Amino acid sequence: MMEETKTTTAFGADVFGKEAINTYLSKDTAKKLQATIDEGKPLDASIAGEVAHGIRHWAMDRGATHYTHWFLPMTGSTAEKHDAFLEIKNGEPIMQFSGKNLIVGEPDASSFPSGGLRSTFEARGYTAWDPTSPAFIKRHSNGATLCIPTAFCAYTGESLDKKTPLLRSMQALDKSLRRLMTLFGRPEGHSACTLGAEQEYFLVDKEYWKKRPDLVLTGRTLFGAPSAKGQQLEDHYFGTIPDRILSFMNDVERELWKLGIPAKTRHNEVAPAQFELAPQFEELNLATDHNMLVMDALRNVAEKHGLKCLLHEKPYAGVNGSGKHNNWSVSYGGKNLLDPGKDPNDNALFLTMLCAVIEAVDKHADLLRASVAGAGNDHRLGANEAPPAVISIYVGDQLAEVLDRIEKGRADKGKQAGTMKLGSDVLPTIPKDATDRNRTSPFAFTGNKFEFRAPGSSVCCAGPMTVLNTIVAEAVDRIAGELEAAKVAGKAKPGEHTAAFHNALQKILQASLKEHKRVVFNGNGYEADWPKEAEKRGLPNAPDTPSALAALTKKENARLFEKYGVMTKRELESRHEILLEEYAKKVRIEGACARDIASEMILPAVKSEYLETLQAFATAEKVGVFSGTAALKEALVELGSGLDQLKSGIARLDEALHDGKENTTLCAMQVLRTTIDALERKVADKRWPLPKYRDMLFLY
Repeated sequence: MMEETKTTTAFGADVFGKEAINTYLSKDTAKKLQATIDEGKPLDASIAGEVAHGIRHWAMDRGATHYTHWFLPMTGSTAEKHDAFLEIKNGEPIMQFSGKNLIVGEPDASSFPSGGLRSTFEARGYTAWDPTSPAFIKRHSNGATLCIPTAFCAYTGESLDKKTPLLRSMQALDKSLRRLMTLFGRPEGHSACTLGAEQEYFLVDKEYWKKRPDLVLTGRTLFGAPSAKGQQLEDHYFGTIPDRILSFMNDVERELWKLGIPAKTRHNEVAPAQFELAPQFEELNLATDHNMLVMDALRNVAEKHGLKCLLHEKPYAGVNGSGKHNNWSVSYGGKNLLDPGKDPNDNALFLTMLCAVIEAVDKHADLLRASVAGAGNDHRLGANEAPPAVISIYVGDQLAEVLDRIEKGRADKGKQAGTMKLGSDVLPTIPKDATDRNRTSPFAFTGNKFEFRAPGSSVCCAGPMTVLNTIVAEAVDRIAGELEAAKVAGKAKPGEHTAAFHNALQKILQASLKEHKRVVFNGNGYEADWPKEAEKRGLPNAPDTPSALAALTKKENARLFEKYGVMTKRELESRHEILLEEYAKKVRIEGACARDIASEMILPAVKSEYLETLQAFATAEKVGVFSGTAALKEALVELGSGLDQLKSGIARLDEALHDGKENTTLCAMQVLRTTIDALERKVADKRWPLPKYRDMLFLY
């Protein structure tokens, strides 16, 4: 009981949440702020001064001495610039934090990626308070800082961050849903997107990490022969968590709970040294911010345990990579629109939303693929339980059958007869877990939500979720527009619909399914024939980041984002430039790192092994000993051949780096890796300069 009390008391202790709001703000101000947070109402600017005063007192009572506007720039990580509460007035020190300090900040915008939105000499940028994501305190070894979640934009007002488009997309989807709900006779309500981000990660002993320049500089091993034992016995998944790791996990959870992050599930993942942390579902914007804090906590706490947390999508070849499954759903008036419910009469709305998502994903699969593109994810997608690069939807056999009957107007449900009507008893009750789970599907319906499995472990959730919200808003809008054109709504009481309404809705969904059902695939995404089948269906297949990012340059996609006010054409173009440049830089860093390790660490080790073997062979010949010389000679040939290939591979990679072509560099890296991984088995363990997979993958 004592432990339970400690946990619940500590939860959210470092967050300016409801309890702190009601304690440190007046009743009227607290009510206005809470309305903005809970209902999305516009912020009353007149309360900023009092809120700032209350937040400062709360933060200082919690030990904070500084504050920062915490934001999500296009680097893919977080950013913060600390300012002290301390100010000098008339020669006297005072503690101060104004409404202006709360609402707006001015970090340098020119040094963050802008994709051409800012020039080097155009430095001014602004951070703007996001009251829907509560302020929190970050603690460090000798102090604490008040963090205020903010949006980040240029002097021109153009977005330079990941949060602003996300908030705009949530607003766009809310507007579309309100339009549709009115047609369904639902009372005025507030929509809310929710997200549960399952975070996968690897841990490695810090001492091994320090001896691997590739892990230090790139986050993944550029070389490494497979361990004799990897994940083939499938004994790590959900296995007993070792004490060292459990101690780390406990500390992570304590840090997260204080920040109000509902870390719920922890377990061993499939690969050795791979683990997962999953939270409860939260409102999308908050869940996105929280996931960035989860990644921070994993990295920071690992240091205290002599570990390093690897968030790269593929730190080790030959075993599972790490993803971040984005479990997304949307509600209206407190009802989950993707929950089939127990009453078949609710099916009309559920199936409308299901068809809208199917339409959105089929029509804009290229944008979803672009949203998860990156150098790390290119190594992960398509194998070891990661979904393929072809975007498809898994709905399960039961829903697939229901959709097929709707599309074809079939009435062959058991003994029941009559025409298939949405909202009638002819439709079956669809249980929450009507589907199995499909690990090879990039976008799977899992009972009352969609699981977007394609995002990689290091990605910020804001990008994929911005795309998903926007494309679903468009599909919902189109369906609502056709219903309005049919002039069948508004003739019944709330919650009731005329036969004309159902007939019109059924025709709309039938047409949508006929056009977009090609994206539904319930099979094995790893089958060799699936890419061919996908091509026949007309589904796009972008196997690498450059080809995937090309979607951001299409005029129709720019029009989509502009139509819904999510991003301007310039903002979208800037994302394309930023992400493409980031990809190129990462490949060049990896290539240079591989070349340096090969020439400065591997080559000397192989030379030493070769020379020692040569000396042993020469000595044996000299003294007339012939036993063992055949083996020595064979080893010499293998090492010598390996040396030649190694020198050639280093030269080829160096040339590729000078040419500056990413694909050529990646090919040269792979050739060099093949050579080095083979040499790892031929050089004495004591001489090999890099910790091996068998060392790093087994922490216990």
